[in-house]
Amino acid sequence: MGNCCPKPLDVLPPTSKFSTPPSGTVAAQPSGDGGDTRKLVDVPAIGKIITPNLKMFTLAELKSATRDFRPDSVLGGGGFGTVYKGWLDDKTFAPSKVGVGMPVAVKKSNSDSEQGLKEWQAEVKFLGKLSHQNLVKLIGYCWEEKTFLLVYEHVQKGSLESHLFRKEGAEALSWDTRLNIAIGAARGLAFLHSTEKQVIYRDFKAANILLDADYNAKLSDFGLAKMGPVNGDSHVTTRIVGTYGYAAPEYMATGHLYVRSDVYGFGVVLLELLTGLRVLDLNRPRGEHNLVDWARPMLPDKKKLRKLMDPRLEGQYPSKAAYQIAEIILQCLEPDPKTRPSMEEILECLEQCKGIKMKPRGKNTARDHRTHSNYGHRSPLHVKKTGSGNVIGNQSHHAHINRSY
Repeated sequence: MGNCCPKPLDVLPPTSKFSTPPSGTVAAQPSGDGGDTRKLVDVPAIGKIITPNLKMFTLAELKSATRDFRPDSVLGGGGFGTVYKGWLDDKTFAPSKVGVGMPVAVKKSNSDSEQGLKEWQAEVKFLGKLSHQNLVKLIGYCWEEKTFLLVYEHVQKGSLESHLFRKEGAEALSWDTRLNIAIGAARGLAFLHSTEKQVIYRDFKAANILLDADYNAKLSDFGLAKMGPVNGDSHVTTRIVGTYGYAAPEYMATGHLYVRSDVYGFGVVLLELLTGLRVLDLNRPRGEHNLVDWARPMLPDKKKLRKLMDPRLEGQYPSKAAYQIAEIILQCLEPDPKTRPSMEEILECLEQCKGIKMKPRGKNTARDHRTHSNYGHRSPLHVKKTGSGNVIGNQSHHAHINRSY
């Protein structure tokens, strides 16, 4: 069995190679949440582990591609640094004029960034060898003059955060678009969790989900990603970093990071998609600052759920699908990671929700009340649940910053 994800290196040589497993299947490690070693699992054809073939750029090339990192080319930023739009020849990757060749996103570390080197290494190690349609593509990197840079494909529509929390008057994301985004993000996480040595994303949030021209989701920013537990361990212990509101409670309390700690963050983003509200917002009334604490008791109640739904949807969503997604959210937010569903289970249920269409108006009142008035009805995840199951420490990751890559 090939070792696809070797032990992380302190310094990554430009010529590092990784073995590639047989196409179609990847041997999975223990789930990380207890239970027996899992059998070989099918990896979607769109996802694979690759031998890194990244271009090593010079600082001069990237200065030329971004017009010397001009302020008007800024796409976003965060704790690592600033992201600039640049242009490269689509065949040679040489710098080109604005509008010529292919657009790219160039992430440049801040000169005073303490996390720059570690996050740069993590990005190269993970995105350099993982290929999936729901992960942003890393093209190359540069390490020069104590400056760390990464070059990615340019994802046209920016982050989910920028679309979901736009000011009033902006076009709202439709129900179908929101559900497709959730499904794409779930596919990306499920792929990470099913690789031979599981990858824990650790910073799943709306700001790190990028959207292409067709609103397909791509996970970005792997600077905080970690290898999953090995040798039958249930978790890895690490320093507590991440984003307030999205980080799982067991991780914040103990530093114990489980594969299904990612599932908690996914549940938070699903809740944001449903409500159109940020997970943390001090401008909301007292008692509503923390979306999870405020909304969780209302999710099982049909009438209260309707009031929680994003008013910008204008009621244009299937009630049954909304109820099922509310149940998925509740199970994602379980305090014990062992009782949370896997991303594969969540993906399957989201796909089922996609097939639920709106009923004609006037017909989804009495019947829905009978079937959903009590939380005792069976969840779409219930029969499948297995028994096995803004920045912490650096305020520069605050959720209001559009950390696009």
